[in-house]
Amino acid sequence: MTIPLDSATRLQRMLSDGEVSAVDVARAVLDRAAATEPTIAAFTCTAGEQLLDQAAAIDRRRSAGETLGPLAGIPVAVKDVLCTTDMPTTCSSRMLKNFQPPYDATVVAKLRAADALLVGKTNMDEFAMGASTENSAFGVTRNPWNTDCTPGGSSGGAAAVVAASNVPLSLGSDTGGSIRQPAAFCGVTGLKPTYGRVSRFGLVAFASSLDQVGPLGWDVADNALLLSQIAGFDQRDSTSLDAPVDDYLAAIANADVRGLKIGVIRDQLDGDGLADPARHAVQQAIEVFTAAGATIVDVQFQQTKYWVPTYYIIAPCEASSNLSRYDGAHYGHRAEVSSEEAQQHGPLVATYCKSREEGFGAEVKRRIMLGTYSLSAGYSDRYYSKALRVRRLIRGDYDAAFEQVDLLLGPVTPTAAFPLGDKVDDPLQMYLCDLFTVGANLAGLPAISLPAGHTDAGLPLGVQLQAPPLREAAMLRAGTVFQNATDHHRRRPQL
Repeated sequence: MTIPLDSATRLQRMLSDGEVSAVDVARAVLDRAAATEPTIAAFTCTAGEQLLDQAAAIDRRRSAGETLGPLAGIPVAVKDVLCTTDMPTTCSSRMLKNFQPPYDATVVAKLRAADALLVGKTNMDEFAMGASTENSAFGVTRNPWNTDCTPGGSSGGAAAVVAASNVPLSLGSDTGGSIRQPAAFCGVTGLKPTYGRVSRFGLVAFASSLDQVGPLGWDVADNALLLSQIAGFDQRDSTSLDAPVDDYLAAIANADVRGLKIGVIRDQLDGDGLADPARHAVQQAIEVFTAAGATIVDVQFQQTKYWVPTYYIIAPCEASSNLSRYDGAHYGHRAEVSSEEAQQHGPLVATYCKSREEGFGAEVKRRIMLGTYSLSAGYSDRYYSKALRVRRLIRGDYDAAFEQVDLLLGPVTPTAAFPLGDKVDDPLQMYLCDLFTVGANLAGLPAISLPAGHTDAGLPLGVQLQAPPLREAAMLRAGTVFQNATDHHRRRPQL
């Protein structure tokens, strides 16, 4: 029997009905990973035999008639920025190469409570800083649709393991588009929840006011299933929202968009920054939603040209502060300092400098320097404080738009996946990959990337829905209508 590692909801039914066992699923996952990992290199570590032990325990409990969690026997991969007690958490950095957390992130603890099978940790851009998963200390991850291309980033491994049908579900993090952009590049569905909807406790911080954990899977239903398990208030996270969690699976049953108003940010769709295939994908999505009964409304944003510059001031500033703890004394890699180095700079300063030089990669150093400069005396008001004021104006654009419409529809990325090495030496071009995604992070809003077609070269394209705060259910309903009317999410790469 073929085990459907590309559908969590189908696998859930098969496990519940006794068609397959959790051990069968675990073996299929390990076999699939052995076949695909040499090609795509999406994991930093896997549970291995430990996965079979997890599965056997679930099967025993099921046989004994015990009540199991909603994800019992479902394989889930976790981005290597989330703390796990039984696997290293490296953030794909030499700085944390040997770090074994003493506690689980809240979302990981929730997965364990739901009886999910934790398959392993996925590769990423170092400390989640990047858009191509080329900044990892453990090597690049490749796109399953074309292994010469990037899977996106920073959650490139989390998207690639789903696209390769290694697992039906994975967890990523999204600071400026790091779930949605790789989801679009890999042809899967990825959701960034409202800021505070999912706990950040145990998520290694990049930019604390922007980071959010979210699900990736092939379709909306699988995203809804995973989101329903990880959402909710957590008193250990001071930014967590104490608000009721919707029944996301019930919300997508009999989904309908008739009477819904969906806005399109016209200057984004008509602008020069969007390649024709990506523009065509959005135009086709407009036709799908119109045919389904939604009303399309053009909306005007005043601040879209400031999204990327505002993000690339705020995020590096917060990164500079968050990463200052990795100094070779308190946290992370400690370098060996020679007597000459210790004499020249003093042993403590020499240790700090050499540890950070050896531990951090080039992109992380670049963002630390950008942030430190923007926060320095005489420049903080000119850059950081002004960026915070512009951020409030960006949120104002969204607030005004959502007085007119229920959701926003637009592109996820300017292009389809680009070749590995194409932008890695051009930081500005890499940063422009976030052109359409950073707005939701700056405003703290939920957004979802949906598979929306393929280029002539066979590379996936995505479209993005954005919603008001805590309106994930409305966004999921609209995404379900789109996927009921299209088959883009049903296509699979041939590895």
